[in-house]
Amino acid sequence: MDLILRTARLTDGRLVDVHVTDGTIVRVADAGADGAPTGAADVVDCAGRVVIPGLIEAHLHVDKALLDRERPNPDGTLAGAIAVTGELKRGFTHDSVRDRARTLLDQAITNGTTLVRAHPDVDPIVGLTGVEVLLGLRDEYRDALDLQVVAFPQEGIAKAPGTLALLREALAAGADVIGGCTYNEATLAACHEHVETVLDLAEEFGVPADLHADFADDTSDPRFALAGHIADQVAARGLQDRVALGHVTSLASLPRASRTDLLLKLAAAGVAVVPLPATDLHLGGRSDDHDVRRGVVPVRELWAAGVTSAYSSNNVRNAFTPFGNADMLDIGLLLAQVGHLSGPDDLARVLEMATASAAGVVGVADTYGIRPGAAADLVVLSTTDPAGVLLDRPDRDLVLKRGRVVAETTRTTRLTRPTPGLTTGLTTGLTTRSKEPIHA
Repeated sequence: MDLILRTARLTDGRLVDVHVTDGTIVRVADAGADGAPTGAADVVDCAGRVVIPGLIEAHLHVDKALLDRERPNPDGTLAGAIAVTGELKRGFTHDSVRDRARTLLDQAITNGTTLVRAHPDVDPIVGLTGVEVLLGLRDEYRDALDLQVVAFPQEGIAKAPGTLALLREALAAGADVIGGCTYNEATLAACHEHVETVLDLAEEFGVPADLHADFADDTSDPRFALAGHIADQVAARGLQDRVALGHVTSLASLPRASRTDLLLKLAAAGVAVVPLPATDLHLGGRSDDHDVRRGVVPVRELWAAGVTSAYSSNNVRNAFTPFGNADMLDIGLLLAQVGHLSGPDDLARVLEMATASAAGVVGVADTYGIRPGAAADLVVLSTTDPAGVLLDRPDRDLVLKRGRVVAETTRTTRLTRPTPGLTTGLTTGLTTRSKEPIHA
């Protein structure tokens, strides 16, 4: 026995002891049922604190993180974000991408994330720089974080000649997923061809597909109404449960009956949907002068239709999203607030979108969770209240990757109250944190 987490509180309120051997959970028993531990190298007394599986960032642009300090979006629009980022990409080097990526990945780990699906750009502007860096970081971080690398054609495929050859090269080099940017072509026919090319590559290389889709306020431009077409293509090819769509913001503009029909089609085709609320809210509705549209997928309707779903930070402090901390609990609370979700049941399900449901989106459900046989990717939170995980956004006291502590946060707060009869005021907020970088 390598490790026991004693008196850990699961999100259903049960107190358990979690036994870990060689990085895998081998037993989950009622707290104290096994008596004193024997042969354990380490024992962590959780003292009733909530323990959750490692959080999953199912859609994160690691290569473009933190670019706002170089140049912000000039007008706050999607077009502006693509334009300014395209200019900045011309100056990318392996070292500059690696430095920013390490900063973001360290932050994500500290915040309890144990798997990231990263979408580095692949195009004639930046070539394979982002993919090459992230393939290297995938190995560098393997003991602290699982990193899935998506070959992502941000600039389009037909629209950016040479991109298809680069995508093939990226997949041959070891990229885990083929990406797509379905709306970024000049015509609807070219967008359809883009979808077909991405799915062709998924079949050819035996990898999942993860496409940016329908990123607009409405469906007035048919290039931003492709989710149904993608579902048809996925079903026809037998790629169920191997394709995810990010954004899908235009869906919110449809009448309820049309939304329901589309969501049921996506569910039947096994196509997952990943809303990205920080970006979708920031870029959406820019042309509206009243009744500003917000463009976030109606989450409760995703659930009702049976669509596998997750959420993610998407971008952090760049032209697409000028804020963020790679903190999935922050993003989950934002999604709940925007999506009219409240109460313990809703909040528990939102948390599940960052854990068990996200594991289904990125294809690791078979080895995920707090159960025998799952990888010991776990987070010990600084709360004993399962209902407070999103509301309170507790510290991630311990983050474990395959049973090994990879991050620890210590916070001390002292509240000093005035002595009766004295005129001194109230002093609060003496706080310290301990955070160490993870990478070698």
